[in-house]
Amino acid sequence: MAAALTAARAGREVFLFERQSRVGRKLAATGNGRCNITNTGAAVNRYHGEDPEFVRPALEALPVADTLALFRGIGLLTREEYGGRVYPLSNSANSVTDALRFALEAEGVRLVSGDRVRALTRSGGGFAVTTESGARVEGEAAIVACGGLAGEKLGGGRDGYELLKSLGHTRTALYPALAQIATAPEFPRALKGVKADCAMRLVRGREVLAESSGEALFAETGVSGPAAFDLARRVSAEGGGLSLSLDLLRDYSFGEVLEHLRARVENAPQLTAGELFIGAAPNRLARMLAKYAGLKQDAPASSLDARALKSLANAAKNFALPVRGTEGFASAQVTAGGIRTSEFDPATMQSRLVPGLYACGEVLDIDGDCGGFNLQWAWSSGYLAGRLL
Repeated sequence: MAAALTAARAGREVFLFERQSRVGRKLAATGNGRCNITNTGAAVNRYHGEDPEFVRPALEALPVADTLALFRGIGLLTREEYGGRVYPLSNSANSVTDALRFALEAEGVRLVSGDRVRALTRSGGGFAVTTESGARVEGEAAIVACGGLAGEKLGGGRDGYELLKSLGHTRTALYPALAQIATAPEFPRALKGVKADCAMRLVRGREVLAESSGEALFAETGVSGPAAFDLARRVSAEGGGLSLSLDLLRDYSFGEVLEHLRARVENAPQLTAGELFIGAAPNRLARMLAKYAGLKQDAPASSLDARALKSLANAAKNFALPVRGTEGFASAQVTAGGIRTSEFDPATMQSRLVPGLYACGEVLDIDGDCGGFNLQWAWSSGYLAGRLL
C-alpha cells in the first residue's frame, strides 16, 4: 500500500494486486489489533539479515517523522507510548487500514483483490501479471511487496519468494521471528495468562547467545510477549540444547532479592513460602517460584533456612525453562530471512538482475525487532520502491 500510494502520487497508473478479499488484513491484526505503526527509535541496529545496513537508505528516505507526517496527511492521528512505540490515536488497527484504503482510492489506484497472482513475467520492455482467474495486466515496472511466510491465515505465504525466484532471484533460509518460544510446559502452563516484566537470556550451557528485556507473557506451551519475540529468530536459527532464563526481578541484584526475602521472613513470619514474593510479583507467579525452588508452597516462612531462601531468590533471578523451539510460521508475526538483499539496490529497491523490478518489505531478507520496527521498514522500503527512480 505504501508503494502503490507513492507511485500513484508520482503520476503513475497503478494496479495493486491483493490475493486476500481485502487489503491490510495482516496489518489489521498487528499490535493485538492496535497496530504499532512505527517506533521513534527506528535505526539500522534494530534490524537483522545478511546485511542489516541495507535498510539505511530507506530509513533515511522516509524516516519516522516523515512517516508520521504522511499518516497525518491521510487523516490518521497517532500517539507515542512506552519504548517509542507509536499507535493510532483511535487505538484501532482498522483506522490505519481504512486511512490507507481511502488514500489509495483518492489517488486512483486500481485494486484487484481476491485474485492471486500466479505469474510475473517479462513482457516487451516491462512486465505482465497473470492472476488465478486468468486476468492479465501489463506494466512498465513491477513491485513485489507480498510479505513473508509468517501469519498464513492473514495472508502470509511463499508467493513473493516464488515470483522473484521465477525472475532469477534467490533467497536465504526462512525462520519464524517475533513468535512464541515453546518451552517445557510444566511451569508456563500453570502460569498461563500471567504477565511479568523481566530480563530474558537465551543460553546454551554457560554461553549467553542473546538477551532481551520487557514484558513476558506465559502461555500454554511456552513464553510469549515482546521480550520473547525478540529472541525467537535466534531460537529458530540455533537448534537444540537451549534454555530460556528469566530474571523476574531485573532491577534488583541477587543480594538485594535475598535481603528482601530475609526481611519478609523476619517481619511477617506467618506467611508461607508461596507468599513471600507477593507484592513483588503477580500472586500466581509468586507461588510458582516457591515450587520452582523445590519448596512446599504452604511451608511456614519461619521454617525456611538460609539455603531455602537462596533457592527462592535464585528462582526469581534465574527462572530457567528448557526450549523446544518456536510455535512456527502460523503464529509468527514476522519472517526472518527472505530474498537476498545483495540482489537489490538499497538506494532504489530495484533489482540488480532485472531492470524495472522492485521488491520491498518482509519479502526481502530484513526483519526488525518487536515494537513497530517491521512496519517502519514496510513504510520506508515501500515508499522508496514506489518512487521508481
